[in-house]
Amino acid sequence: MKALGLGVSWRAQLALSIERYSQLGFVELMVEHFPSHKPLPQAVLNLLERGVQAIPHGLSLSLGGAETPSLERLREMDELARRCNAPLVSEHLAFVRARELESGHLLPVERSQASLEIVLDNLRQAQQALSRPLYLENIATIVDWPDPDWEEAEFLNLLVQRSGCGLLLDVSNLYANSRNHGGDPVEFLRKIPLDLIGYVHVGGGVEHDGIYHDTHAAPVSSEVLDLLEELCALCEPPGVLLERDDDFPGEQEFLAEMANIEGAVQRGRTRRLSYQEATR
Repeated sequence: MKALGLGVSWRAQLALSIERYSQLGFVELMVEHFPSHKPLPQAVLNLLERGVQAIPHGLSLSLGGAETPSLERLREMDELARRCNAPLVSEHLAFVRARELESGHLLPVERSQASLEIVLDNLRQAQQALSRPLYLENIATIVDWPDPDWEEAEFLNLLVQRSGCGLLLDVSNLYANSRNHGGDPVEFLRKIPLDLIGYVHVGGGVEHDGIYHDTHAAPVSSEVLDLLEELCALCEPPGVLLERDDDFPGEQEFLAEMANIEGAVQRGRTRRLSYQEATR
């Protein structure tokens, strides 16, 4: 996987700060926000022209649903990938649709044998329709299915190994789930195929009434940065991307966020290299 560097989810509200950020390696473009019948914003074209990579990121394929992925939605994702010469595309491991009903939210997939086979079939169909490699993102959940056959890390491992998909690891979602459902997030990292990570998400959240919500509307917490450091002590992810979807920061706050992310990556890298040197 080619190195991507530091990235950010592109939003019009952050366009100027993003354009001025000299260390930017890549941006994520929400597929549903860039329909093929409309031209890409000039601010995005400016980034592409200067060599910033772009990755289409989907919300609505519903790869975890009982219905097969929409060919039209897959065409939209692939067309965006072609327009920006993307190295890969990504989607959530979730379901959002049943017949004509849209949930408006990413819902968790049951971790059962029957569900595993359904998701694998959906992934095969999606991969056949896409000209770029597909990467799956772990989601944050407030509720979960009872009596799973596998823990989340084991289920993810099975999916990516059997499908050939890559992994978009969201450490903020991992942190949220450890808060809401328990479990050791560092142990989770040790159970997933780190060599199949295409890039990493980080974002902020808030707690309400004892439940942690991954809102992407707050600064990245020190706990999430610590988890990112732990990941980078175990492996070298090709890219790390900040998600911010609301309550957008000013330029100085944005730069501080990116510096905090870069610092966590560097601390983890230093630990990993020191360990490798000590064990030679």
